[in-house]
This record gives sequence, C-alpha cells and structure tokens, in this order.
Amino acid sequence: MSRGPFAFDWVLERAGRAPEAPCLGTPSAQVSYGQLADRVRAFAAALDGGGVRAGDRVLIALPNSPAAVVASLGAQWLGAAAVEVSREWGEAPLHQIASQTRARVAVVLGRDAAAWGRAAAVERFFAVHSGSLPQRMADAFGRPSRWLREDGTLESPPSGEAPAVRDESAAALIVYTSGSTGVPRGVIQTHRNVAANTAAICEYLELTELDRAMAILPLFYCYGKSVLQTHLRAGASVFFDHRFMYPRVVLEALGDQGCTGFAGVPLTFELIRRQVDLGALDLGALRYVTQAGGAMHPETVRWARGAFHPARLFVMYGQTEATARLSFLPPERAAEKEGSIGRGLRNVELKVVRENGEEAEAGEEGHLVARGDSVTPGYFEAPEESAQILRGGWLWTGDLARRDADGFLFLTGRAKEMLKLGGHRVSPVEIEQALGSHPEVVEAAVVGLPDEVGGEQACAVVVRRPESAVTDAELKRHCRDRLPAFKVPKAIAFAAELPRTPAGKVARPELKGFFRSEA
Repeated sequence: MSRGPFAFDWVLERAGRAPEAPCLGTPSAQVSYGQLADRVRAFAAALDGGGVRAGDRVLIALPNSPAAVVASLGAQWLGAAAVEVSREWGEAPLHQIASQTRARVAVVLGRDAAAWGRAAAVERFFAVHSGSLPQRMADAFGRPSRWLREDGTLESPPSGEAPAVRDESAAALIVYTSGSTGVPRGVIQTHRNVAANTAAICEYLELTELDRAMAILPLFYCYGKSVLQTHLRAGASVFFDHRFMYPRVVLEALGDQGCTGFAGVPLTFELIRRQVDLGALDLGALRYVTQAGGAMHPETVRWARGAFHPARLFVMYGQTEATARLSFLPPERAAEKEGSIGRGLRNVELKVVRENGEEAEAGEEGHLVARGDSVTPGYFEAPEESAQILRGGWLWTGDLARRDADGFLFLTGRAKEMLKLGGHRVSPVEIEQALGSHPEVVEAAVVGLPDEVGGEQACAVVVRRPESAVTDAELKRHCRDRLPAFKVPKAIAFAAELPRTPAGKVARPELKGFFRSEA
C-alpha cells in the first residue's frame, strides 16, 4: 500500500476516490471520508484565521469523537502539532501542559469552560458542544471562542482554505504522559514517525479499505491513536464507543457495526472475561484482536485466543517514544512462544544490550533498545531528558528483556522499577507472575517499600477472582513454592481492582497507599 507521510493526505486521497465511504462512526453519528475532508479543511482555515502557524501547538482535550479527529488533523494541516490530553487529568497538570507548550489555541468541551477560563496561557478556544453554545459557557472562557459541533462541523465556517504545510520532519503530535508522577513530559511524534509506524502495523494486520475498528481506547493514548491512524492510512473506518463500563453493550455494537478489529489493554480483556459470554454474541465479522499496554496474564491470553476465535489475537509491545508499536507476536507462534512480545516490526531494529551498550547473549537479561523511523526525536523542549533515552542513535526503552535463540523477545521488568531485596536486584514482574499463576488471582502488582534493615521489601496488591476467599498466607505459601525466600512478598493487600492511569496501565506510585499503615 503506497501512501504519503501526512495523515490529512490519507483522508483527502480516499475522499477523492470514494467521498461516501464510511470513515468515523459513533452511536449517534456517521461521518464519511468526504465529510471529514471538508471539515478538516474548514477547521484548518479557522485555525489559520485565528493566527495558528507552522510550528505552533494546538491543545485538544476532548473525548473520542469526530470533532477530536477534525481538530487534530486541522492542526497538522497547518504544520502545527496537535497536543491531545485527557480532560480527566485535572486542572493543574492540564494548565501546566498549556503553559509548557505555549499553546495559543485549545479545543475543549463547552462544559469545561470555567476550568479552562483559568488557563492563562491559552488565548483562544474552540468549544465543542452538541447544540448552540450557551452564552454562559462562552462568557466563562473569558477569551474569544468559537463553537464546534461534536461531528466536527464549525459554526459559521470560513469561506477560504488555508494552504497545507508538508514537512515530514515537523511534529505532528506531542503526546503527554498523564503527569500523575511529576512534571508532564511531551513526546514529539513527527509526520515521518507516524507514517513509518502506521505502514508497518497496516502490513502485519493486513488492513484494507474493508476494515472497521471498534475504538474504545482514548486518542490521547498512543495505542488508541494508532488504531485511528492505521485505519485512515488504509482507507478503512473506525467506530468510537465510550460505553465500555458496559462491555456487553460495546461488543454488541461491534457486531452490529460489522467491526473487523478490536484493540484493548489487559484490563479490557479481564473485564470482558468476567462480564460477557462471547458465545452468545454475533462477532462474525471480527478477524483480528490486538493487545498491548502491558503484560497480560498468560491464562487470560489463552482465554482470549480461544474466546475470540477464529479472530486472530496479536500480542504487541510498544511505547509512546516509538510512536506506538515496536514488536508483535505472530498469532501462529503464540502457543510456542507464550509470554513473548515477539520480534521487531519490519522497519524497527530491536536488541538486548548490557549496561555498556554491548549486545547481550541469547538468554541473558539486558536493556531493550530500539532503532527505526518511528523513534521520537525527543521530548518537547527537554534536551537533558531526551539525551537519557536517545543514545548513539538508539532508543533505550527502559525495559529489561532477554531474547531466545530464535530472536523472540521476553520482557523481564522495568529498569527503574527494579527492587533491591536482600541485596539482590529483582524485577517486580517475576513476583507478579508467581502470584498470577495462582488460580484464584486475576492480577497482581508489586511495589517496593523501605525495609527497616535497609533496602526494600516486596509488597503486593492482589485482585482475587469473584467470591474467592484465598488469603495472604496462602498466596505467600504459593510464592515460596516458586520463588527464593527473599522474593516472597512481605505484605499482601487485596483490592477490587488495581489503580490505573487514564490509559489503563497500573499506576504503580498509588500502590504504596495500600501499605502506608505498615510502612
């Protein structure tokens, strides 16, 4: 499939050939490629009229919707970077990001007007609202604002059209972490990064114009964004559904919409497993399922492979600093290479190295590093932090891994999360896997707390299966049968669910709160 490096051009090309082809859908609206192309042009012209120029940043704090897609592509049309964030992160981090990026324009929900009116760094707003914007909301912004409907159409669209700026090396996106653990960091993703990553993903998923993805992951999260980008590149379509608090409703919509693809993080599949009888649903069009965003319990992986069959399950690995995806495990090797993140994409080079950068031997644990066109040029205006992860042309992912004799990679932990237990460096993943092998455990997360004699002690937060009465003493005995004594958790707390970031990953700093009384 031959496509240029600009996402808005993918939309224009498909709109030129088939303007009525479906592109974006929600439970209440459908948008064709022709409609999306017209709305992106109009929004770009409106941004241009508001003073946005190449190299600027446009802040977007919206739920998944056609308006969010229009805003992002409209900014990129002008050579500006779209900065998509979660409106649920809270006022302080969002205002910090607005100040850090010096975004002159923000696209936000009208009902968030009061909060954004206090963001002094932003000069102008586009307010997304389903009907005409109430005057009280317009007044709350305290600055010029225009109304944008949820379907991406503008109130009083401009008559002219802004010229498109095409610079492959320019930032298309600045993707922020949640900011829950300190100063937010913005990962720059260039047009070249996005094009390289989407091309490789489209290839191994074999995406065509006939595909349609069910999208439940947020667009501010690189995994969710890649679902949209790959389908735009393929000329396919995406259906946004915000109702995953009711998993069966979303999966029924997946069947009704004829979706061929579904993407989720480990929690997504745990919730489906607990709450939905997939055998009672018509998912006949579904041909592939993808999982990333952290390691999934091996039992859940095996369940998903069987429950979604004949759809193929792709276990994948990536990170924001690599645009989205670095590796995938071919479904036909899943049983043979259980627990592996697979091998690198065709345009990505992955290797395991020692501290000094020398390549490790097969079976030896080391640092996982990556090289390729999808790797970020760095963090936004943070040269020192960028230099820490980009060394000699390689991205140091922060993950520890080993490779087997066939070149398949297995993650063993996070370098910064390694625990110091009894003088030994131990990955929390090893302890989590031991706990997760107990049949009454849904998932577990381990954190290190200071030990009274120095070093750390391993403490685990465990989610039990419904109606399970397994005790901490039983789980410690289970671990003693599988781990050296110094790796057995000293304390185990039970929770209905693990704390999560907005992207669905375990919020490890919050785990310590379960043990404050013991610390």
